[in-house]
Amino acid sequence: MPPPADIVKVAIEWPGANAQLIEMDQKRPLTSIIREVCDGWSLSGSEQFALRYADGPQLYITEQSRSEIKNGTILRLAISPGRAARQLLERIQSHGIDARLEALKELAKLSADTTFAAEFINMEGIGTLARLVESGTHFGEMLAFTLTAFLELMDHGIVSWDLISLSFIKQIAGYVNQPMVDVSILQRSLAILESMVLNSHSLYHRVAQEITVGQLIGHLSNQEIQTYAIALINALFLKAPEDRRQEVYTNPLEQHLTEMASTLAQKHLRSIILNHVIRGNRPIKAEMAHQLYVLQVLTFNLLEERMMTKMDPNDQTHRDVIFELRRIAFDGENDPTGTEKRKTLYAKDYKMLGFTNHVNPAMDFTQTPPGMLALDNMLYLAKVHQDTYIRIVLENSSREDKHECPFGRCAIDLTRILCEILQVGELPNEGCNDYHPMFFTHDRAWEEFFCICIQLLNKTWKEMRATSEDFNKVMQVVREQITRALAMKPSSLDQLKNKLRGLNYSEILRLRQSERMSQDDFQSPPIIELRERIQPEILELIKQQRLNRLCEGSCFRKVGNRRRQEKFWFCRLSLNHKVLHYGDLDESPQGEVPFEMLSDKIPVSDIKSVVTGKDCPHMKEKSALKQNKEVLELAFSVLYDPDETLNFVAPNKYEYCIWTDGLCALLGREMSSDLTRSDLDTLISMEMKLRLLDLENITIPEAPPPVPKEPSSYNFTYNYS
Repeated sequence: MPPPADIVKVAIEWPGANAQLIEMDQKRPLTSIIREVCDGWSLSGSEQFALRYADGPQLYITEQSRSEIKNGTILRLAISPGRAARQLLERIQSHGIDARLEALKELAKLSADTTFAAEFINMEGIGTLARLVESGTHFGEMLAFTLTAFLELMDHGIVSWDLISLSFIKQIAGYVNQPMVDVSILQRSLAILESMVLNSHSLYHRVAQEITVGQLIGHLSNQEIQTYAIALINALFLKAPEDRRQEVYTNPLEQHLTEMASTLAQKHLRSIILNHVIRGNRPIKAEMAHQLYVLQVLTFNLLEERMMTKMDPNDQTHRDVIFELRRIAFDGENDPTGTEKRKTLYAKDYKMLGFTNHVNPAMDFTQTPPGMLALDNMLYLAKVHQDTYIRIVLENSSREDKHECPFGRCAIDLTRILCEILQVGELPNEGCNDYHPMFFTHDRAWEEFFCICIQLLNKTWKEMRATSEDFNKVMQVVREQITRALAMKPSSLDQLKNKLRGLNYSEILRLRQSERMSQDDFQSPPIIELRERIQPEILELIKQQRLNRLCEGSCFRKVGNRRRQEKFWFCRLSLNHKVLHYGDLDESPQGEVPFEMLSDKIPVSDIKSVVTGKDCPHMKEKSALKQNKEVLELAFSVLYDPDETLNFVAPNKYEYCIWTDGLCALLGREMSSDLTRSDLDTLISMEMKLRLLDLENITIPEAPPPVPKEPSSYNFTYNYS
């Protein structure tokens, strides 16, 4: 007979004594259980004690968290959080150096515990730590532990960052600015400054006065701290007020820069990141990949203002830019003196340039997006790649009218497409690591990207032998060419050109046909019958693949709205498919994590259901901000007895589909993700083609042979890596 659901069997340790094996009744008050445990070791004053986990983070157990205790858990009797906080506070203010160091070391560890943190903060502990830092008398290990404890305590969100003093900020900034500081101190100082900037508008200004981008760039050559440095640069970038994002050049004929973009360009941030991070001798970890993605997004978002700015058709400076495009393309032609003749000639030129409005082409730039950004791109092409610009314009102006590629209209629509593909104006998504190395290889990567794509568009137009009626079809093909090329993650703009060269119109047609064939749903009755017979076999194959992936396991980032840190946990299914094992990790693993390292487990028999998206408990309290949209799409939770949940946020859409499908398969429920539908169509089509191919090769004998057994499915191992 199974034990009652409210009873858990645990072992409780106490230094110098034999462990007590008890059956903990979860309905009894925790104080009553602690009193009984203390009596077992003849310890008085049970109110001064508490229970903690013996393994992992060794968190305190409270009435709110006790439901997480599982059968077989090892606990430890310890002094209560309040008593521990009081003792540590006294010890870190003592005169003995060794005693203070040990106290700070223990404090750094305990501060991650919310229960202890609340007690320590209530005793003005954060103020004490801040004064120790401000005094400037702590160095080395002692200072590192002090900063670690401070950061962990602040990360709980119990105390507002706005209460931090200016002298504390100056001291922390001083550690960052000093040439010879211990790596551990630098890491914590940079992380503290990042949290200040992200969590307080007023502290942004104070930090920005103490720390410059140039000083942070100097730390990018150190692989131990470069992730922290880029994270702080991103935070300063993200929280910069609007007045720092205004254009510093008002003449439209100048290249448009913002103060922030100008600062980054002057400090050679891009080239340093390229050489010391992207092309460094270490693999890029998930956190660094995320920070590079954030920097990429924030850099492209500098284009948003131009993208959303309409051209004023009556603004002479704007019209001068269009005239400059005309002049560069048709320089050398006689300019008639008569006003009417000049207007007639200009209208003809603007038509040859491919503008929709030949009389006043400024009207073509009144739609947002892409607004003035399209004109900026066209001007960059005309000035920096003048030969290419002139060739494209003159080449099309000499074609028959029905086959000419309208440069102006194409450039405007292409700019809009590029903004959509790169999500210009969108906030960075938490958990996304999708950065493109090639955008770090050129100071004007956006403009160069446009120049490559406009040449692709012109080439594709010719390959399709398109007319003006085919404009939208051509733009769809070009979008597909660019999207497919970016998915290959070219490491440079030259590699992008090579990828696009291979994705000509004929190749796109071939790929489309191949994909269409793989998804083709043949409608003849025999084929439909064959498909229905094959489908259960393929579904079983997909199910086994999903379960095998769950047995291999996956790494997930810790769920929470606190400052991003490299805190991970790992989950994998036991080989007999009966238990989910999970546990915390210090860093993202490079290979398989053994079951022995995963301290927690859930019997599959206890799992009641799997929920996704907004139905997940950890998503219901999330705000509906842009940056949470992708997190919501990657969230799922396992609900298990009695009323517990294990919450996930998948690192990407693929892992999300693998895990939700695998868990559904584990529970005997239908796998319904997009990935399963795609795999099902692909594998069924492949199996059908093989079987039909076998039929085509059969030589029909004169007399019918005995009816063969049903052919078995081929032995297929689907490789997702």
